[in-house]
Amino acid sequence: MRRCKKGDIVKVICGKDKGKEGKILSVDLKQNKVTVENVNMVTKHKKKDKGADAGIIKVQAPIQESNVILVCPKCNAGTKISYKLIKDKKIRVCKRCNESFEK
Repeated sequence: MRRCKKGDIVKVICGKDKGKEGKILSVDLKQNKVTVENVNMVTKHKKKDKGADAGIIKVQAPIQESNVILVCPKCNAGTKISYKLIKDKKIRVCKRCNESFEK
């Protein structure tokens, strides 16, 4: 199920980063995972490469889509979504204020 799209603002509802908000950077449809900006930071040990230096770097790891909730742009709170048909297009709508998530 595709609730979240790239560029949406989401809030983490469980896990070590519970309560953090961020923008979705990428979506993996096969594994139902999303990568959120500044959430689920993990450390990676990188070997010395021809162009890059070696060291320990922090990168964003993906988290399950079910662990995030969309933040409505109008009511600025985490909300569930519903779908409406407008001019033969299925759009995502906030259940609280009926505001559209589409730009």
